[in-house]
Amino acid sequence: MIFKQVFDKKTSTYTYLIASAKGREAVIIDPVLENVNEYIQLLRDLDLKLVKVIDTHIHADHVTGASKLKQATNCVTLMGEHTPADAVEIKVKDNELINIDGLDIRSIYTPGHTTESYSFLLDNYLFSGDALLINGTGRTDFQNGSSKDSYHSIFDKLLKLPEETLLYPGHDYNGEKVSTIGNEKRFNPRLQVKNVDEYIEIMSNLNLSKPDMMDSNVSKNIQLGAN
Repeated sequence: MIFKQVFDKKTSTYTYLIASAKGREAVIIDPVLENVNEYIQLLRDLDLKLVKVIDTHIHADHVTGASKLKQATNCVTLMGEHTPADAVEIKVKDNELINIDGLDIRSIYTPGHTTESYSFLLDNYLFSGDALLINGTGRTDFQNGSSKDSYHSIFDKLLKLPEETLLYPGHDYNGEKVSTIGNEKRFNPRLQVKNVDEYIEIMSNLNLSKPDMMDSNVSKNIQLGAN
């Protein structure tokens, strides 16, 4: 399997490129608009054909490169079925399998950060978007977010995966690239709670500032980043 993790310094966003073998089909998860040319060059260097581009949710901190990648490569856009983005061509249900050249990626509905958030599991690689971060969790105070939903998505779904499952988040602000479900269970400070009420209390007192250009970004992302 070919696997590349690309970091956007401006928004601390991780984008993932996955393919089964050189010269074959590829998928990109959570592309950033400004980095599309870099992704296209990476596809060329690896002799890969991009067939699907996945957004884990409607992002607030950056504009997706989904539409631009579609224009450049004729790939298909994909999100979870709860997305408000009507332009998405494939909308997957919870626990649906997405096959890309022999690789089976399972969709997991993980609302909380936003109401339409999905995570995606390939073998022991978990691409969690903003649902679960390394030593953190996605904020729940905008875009129909819900701390209660976040708790249940994390504790009832993601933390039920094998502890050796590799966690690849949508963002990291401290230079971390990967964790495991086991590490997050033991060391993630937001997960050291006894019940949902304690988690809601933590999330209600984060006092985070609103992302720059949030309203504009969300509006553009509902159109998949199209101009």
